[in-house]
Amino acid sequence: MSRVSPTKQASAEPLLRVNGLKKYYAASGRSAFRRSVVKAVDGVSFDLREGETYGLVGESGCGKSTLGKSLLRLTEPTEGEALYRGVDLFKQSRKSLQAYRRELQIVFQDPFSSLNPRQIVGRALEEPLVIHGIGSPKERTDRAMEMLITVGLRMEHYYRLPHELSGGQRQRIGLARALILNPRIVICDEPVSALDVIIQSQIVNLMRKLQAELKLTYLFIAHDIAVVRHISDRIGIMYLGKLVEEAPTDKLFANPRHPYTQVLLSAVPVPDPSGRRERIALEGDLPSPLDPPSGCAFHTRCPFATERCRTETPIRREVDEGHFAACHLI
Repeated sequence: MSRVSPTKQASAEPLLRVNGLKKYYAASGRSAFRRSVVKAVDGVSFDLREGETYGLVGESGCGKSTLGKSLLRLTEPTEGEALYRGVDLFKQSRKSLQAYRRELQIVFQDPFSSLNPRQIVGRALEEPLVIHGIGSPKERTDRAMEMLITVGLRMEHYYRLPHELSGGQRQRIGLARALILNPRIVICDEPVSALDVIIQSQIVNLMRKLQAELKLTYLFIAHDIAVVRHISDRIGIMYLGKLVEEAPTDKLFANPRHPYTQVLLSAVPVPDPSGRRERIALEGDLPSPLDPPSGCAFHTRCPFATERCRTETPIRREVDEGHFAACHLI
């Protein structure tokens, strides 16, 4: 079951280039904002390089999961480009898009709700192979058994139902299902947030191992920046639908430039009990995406905001090699 590439890739180009991605929802209901739109993702651009893990971090409601689903067109984007090896996924018909879905897969946040409760694990794993017309029934069963071993489970799990498995086992099934088609990119939508800390560590270590063995590229979406640090080569920080900072992981932790990133990092526990980190407290609540602030969206909570921040939207620019931020104060 070797991978078949729909197109050829120039080595100099990123595996996936996202340009100006927007996803807006029309507000509904009887409210003052019924004629407004929710800008869940508002003009996000970034590159995903082959073999890397790009971590996407932000508070709940910032639009990071919507971004991931929009890339796969599980929800249709409003505007923008997603150039996978030079081909815009957003312009493909449903039929032509299916060929690319073999190479772009997703692991969902809740492993239980993403599985059919009445379907044994083996059938859930074989379903992608059936949809894409890959292999005979026996070959599909053999492939499912192989994937169970690959993700650290036993062949007997093939006959189990989802409710008979632990949360960690179910997430391993979700990972196996995403990998069974030999994808090149896996979008991981908060894959460990529903698990306890020990199981989180096991799943993240498994993902790193599989990445090296299978030459995978990850878009790793999470709200826990400490987990993202452990697995990511580069990190993007989202706030209210916008990408406010992006940098290689080491640079971001050593020298965060955007005030929102500084706030997130100040909340990360220090492993050394004798060590101290000054906590930066935010004032106010996250603004409603139905009525976002003018200027810089973060100015209502930023301790350093100026009048310019309140009236002028900052432009994302390179502040150091490979380090980008959107802030007037830099």
